[in-house]
Parts: sequence; C-alpha cells; structure tokens
Amino acid sequence: MLSGKAASPISARTKKRQSCRRTAIVDIGSNSIRLVVYQGPARVPAILFNEKVMAGLGRELSTTGAIGKDAMEFAIRGLKRFHRLCTDMEVDSILAFATAAVRDASNGDDLLKAAHEIGYDVAVLQGEEEAELAALGIISGIPDASGIVGDLGGGSLELAMIDKGKVLDRFSFPLGVLRVADLRAKDTDGLKTKIRKMLKKTGWDKKGQQLPFYLVGGSWRSLARLDMYDSKYPLPVIHNYEMEPQRARRLVSRLARLNKDKLKNVPGLSSSRIPTLNDAAWLLSMLVRYLDSTKMVVSAYGVREGMLFKNISKQEAARDPLLLATDDTGTAQSRFPANSKLLGEWISEIFSDDPVEWHRIRQAACNLGDVAWRANPNFRAERGLEIGLHGNWVGITGPEREMLGQALFTSFGGGNNIFPGGGRLADEQATKRAICWGLAMRLGQRLSGGTRNPLEQTRVRKSGKKLELTISCDLIDLYGDAVAKRHGHLASIMGLEPVVTSE
Repeated sequence: MLSGKAASPISARTKKRQSCRRTAIVDIGSNSIRLVVYQGPARVPAILFNEKVMAGLGRELSTTGAIGKDAMEFAIRGLKRFHRLCTDMEVDSILAFATAAVRDASNGDDLLKAAHEIGYDVAVLQGEEEAELAALGIISGIPDASGIVGDLGGGSLELAMIDKGKVLDRFSFPLGVLRVADLRAKDTDGLKTKIRKMLKKTGWDKKGQQLPFYLVGGSWRSLARLDMYDSKYPLPVIHNYEMEPQRARRLVSRLARLNKDKLKNVPGLSSSRIPTLNDAAWLLSMLVRYLDSTKMVVSAYGVREGMLFKNISKQEAARDPLLLATDDTGTAQSRFPANSKLLGEWISEIFSDDPVEWHRIRQAACNLGDVAWRANPNFRAERGLEIGLHGNWVGITGPEREMLGQALFTSFGGGNNIFPGGGRLADEQATKRAICWGLAMRLGQRLSGGTRNPLEQTRVRKSGKKLELTISCDLIDLYGDAVAKRHGHLASIMGLEPVVTSE
C-alpha cells in the first residue's frame, strides 16, 4: 500500500476503530486530478470528500509530447491544496497514482518530483495496470458483471475483459479523449482505420462480441447523464444505468445539434466535461459497433475503487456490497442497531417464495428499517424513500432501487400507495411485493418496539389462507391494538386472514 507523507503524523492513532479509518486517493489523470477521501467498511467505504481540478495534463501530448506549462502549474497548485486537506481531515493513508499523461509526457518526471516535494509517493500506473484496476472497480461495484470494461481517460483508453469476478485480457491504447480530439481534427477516416487496427490486437472480434460494455470515466459518465436527461430516466443515479448500444450513435447526432448553453441545463452534467463530449461519444459509437455490444452499462466505480478493492482480503471482497453498506448505514442511524438482521429473518418466512434475487433487496430494506425514526413523523415515509432510492449503494439495479425505496416508504407510513413517481422501473408485481415487505417490517417494528427480544420469541408465517402470528405466552400482552391493526393490514393486502396463536 502506498502512503503519502501527510499520513505520518496521524498514523500514531493506532487504536482508532477500523470503521473510522480514513483513506485518501489522489488520482492524477490526463484530464483531471481528483481527491477522494473514504471512510467506513473496507469493502464499501463511504465518500467523505470528493473534489477535482481540470488540469488538462494531457492536452498538449499529441502535439508537443509534454505537459504544458500552465497545466503543470495548475496541477501543482491543486496537489498542494489536496495535501493540506488530507492533513486537516486527519486521513490515515494517502494512495496517489498517475496515469497516461504523466507516464507518456517527456516532462512527466518534473511533476512527480514536485509531487514528492509536496509529500506524495506517486505510483505511475502502466496501461495494463490501469486496465486491471478499472476492471476491478467494475467487479467491486457490479459483482455479477461479465463483459468488456472500457475506461476512457484524457490520455488513454483501457480495455479489459471480465468474467465471474476475474480480470482476463487487458489492453491500453493512446486513445484518450484529449488525444482523440486532435487526431480527429487531422484525419477522421485515418483515425477510424487506426482504431480498428488497435482493436484487432485484442482478438475480441471473435470472442469479445455480443457482450455488455461497461463504461468507466468522467466523459462517458457525462454522456450517460445526457442520455438520462433525454430519456426522462426517473432516477438521478448514474451507477448501473443501462443504455441500448444504438444510443451511442444517437448521442453523436444529438451533440452535433446542441450548443453549450443547452448542455449546461442537463442535471449532473459537469460543465468542465462539455468540451470532450463529442469526441467521447464518437469513440464510444465506434467501440460498441466493433464489439457488437449487447448493451452499455455505466459504472460510478473505476480505477480508484479498483485500487481499494485490490487491497482487501478475498474474504472481504466476497461480501455483498449492498448488504454491507446498508447494514453500516442502518447501524449508524438505528435506535437499536442489532435488530435489523433479525427483522429480516423474522419476515423471511412470509416471503419464502420470492425470487432468489429479491431476498437481498428485502434484507437491505430491513437493514435500513429504522433509519427514519429521527425525522418528523409526517415526513418519515419521505425520509425512508430518499435513503432507499437515492442512497450511494452499489450492487443494485434501477428496478431494485425502486423496490428498496418502496419498501421503506411503506414501512415508515406510506400506506398501500406507490411512492410519488414510482413504478416506472420496477414492474407491478415487484412493486406490490415491496409494499408487502414494508407492511411486514412495519408490523415487526411495532410489535417489538425496535428491540430484539420480542422478535426472538415470536414468529410470523403463512399457513394456508392464514397469516399466523405466534407469540410466547409471557409476551402475549404485546399484541395490543396497534399491533393487531398492522397485522390485519398486512394480511388483507396479501389476501389472508390474520390469526394469533400462543405457545
């Protein structure tokens, strides 16, 4: 693990709990330089701080072969600011790396020397290393991903094939979005031929086609933001957003008709990315046509997250990122943190016939089953919905997000109603099931008051046409009017009769 000098006076705090450790990553890219500070479980740490400076280190590479003077000065100023922030945020370690611009520029060593003097220990990633880390980032954020990963930076394009959690072939090409701009200006047809020759080296014309194409990099994520805007996608969440392959070509046409002022109105689209969008779309359209990709899938995770993922144990890497993150969030915000897993087990018998892929979404909802208790009672449903629907989760699709949000909306008092704007991604069956999950969670929380003991000594299950709640004799007094009402509500929506038994 790489560590910057800023971390040295902090590392003496050896007794700090692992969940509170802070790791900073400084990503010195060809287009931007970014600082991200993480804290929390090693498998899915939360982002405490995220900032970038658009230094454009690779802007002059194709013409001069060097990092421009202004870009160099701008980068050094940004690195000094980031270093100061790391010290003030008391990070435990800094991982710093540089990519294509620094490794290819004739004066890349000058920037490395300046970074060292500031206090960084910068690793210069080779192209295949960068491709591997981008692929590991995809595996970290979309565990079941299988296909081809494309990481578009300012100076290079990295490609990797992944399957069943493993990184297979890896390639790096000098086709970063800043270089493509210059090359297209000189000879677009010649560049097309050059790209086809490069891609032929992968051998994927035979084994790489008809697979999903996973998009990594700020320019491609910005294209996805535009596509989300055009298609009126109901979620403002970029991770795991899917596009049909023909959308790449349509984006090229769309951008040719749009001016910068209109692009600035697209939610979430950084104005600093606008100059690169045309070239990013053009390159993407070429790639998906060559690979005959089945779909494009956008990832919020990339090289930085891949580096974190690579540094954890195999046992930790195998953990479900959604369940781990929701458990961590639920524990931090619940009244009685130990109750969430038990609540999931308590309602599981009712829903044993759910599709297997829904089980983890239901448990994620239970993990978050107490996160809105501090909110105003009139707005708890909205608070639960916001956390479930818009939380910084990975390992979850758009329809699954709607199910998670719906379950929490219902559990916190949203009734039988679909949440406002809901039901557009998840189908009717899934939405109705999520409502049932929420009502079951609501029953369990009312019966137990959010504590463990009542759930451990009661049982709820379907028995024929009955929704049977079994309570031990010494806890029968817990079945008050409020509990009976919620029991009946759940039974009614499931077409069952509420029955109470004791033992």
